[in-house]
Amino acid sequence: MATVAAKPTTAEEFFDFVHRPENRDRHFELEDGEIVEVSRPGELQGVVCGNIVGLFGNYVRRIKRGRVCSNDMGLIVKRKPDTVRGPDVSVYTDNKKYAELERRYPKALPTLIVEVLSPNDRVGKTIKRLQRFLAMGVPLAWLVDPESRNVSVFRPDQAPVVLDEDQKIADMPELPGFRCRVAELFEVQGA
Repeated sequence: MATVAAKPTTAEEFFDFVHRPENRDRHFELEDGEIVEVSRPGELQGVVCGNIVGLFGNYVRRIKRGRVCSNDMGLIVKRKPDTVRGPDVSVYTDNKKYAELERRYPKALPTLIVEVLSPNDRVGKTIKRLQRFLAMGVPLAWLVDPESRNVSVFRPDQAPVVLDEDQKIADMPELPGFRCRVAELFEVQGA
């Protein structure tokens, strides 16, 4: 990660910065008011994220509420100095209408945050990211490891639960009615 701007930047200034034409093909986060350029994930992580978005897209359609956000949509994690993180997938289960969606970073917290490990991610640092989301009020977070093919499920004030590829994700009170096999997160069609 390389620091791009050293002066303290607000989340609102950061939003404007990342949407400048010259930054279109670059990837950033805001860390304690400093703009930091981060690397793009590879194909493996992209496929896993796509599978997760597909599963949750079907889920919110079936329960007729909620939405799924991907592409590292920014969430304000901290203010003064501001920190904006881009989780791989965010799942909301509220009844917000399309016309009510934020043009910038959402104020509402998601029900679930999902981070999918990339080759350059450090597990400890990624867990700290998830713990920050939980501390701010997100009730559920997943750490998906494409190499080990497992999912670590985090909740506030609880030890994580690791689900292996041959297990099912089901009966989560935060996501009533959601069910899938962990293996579905790592599937490629035709293989």
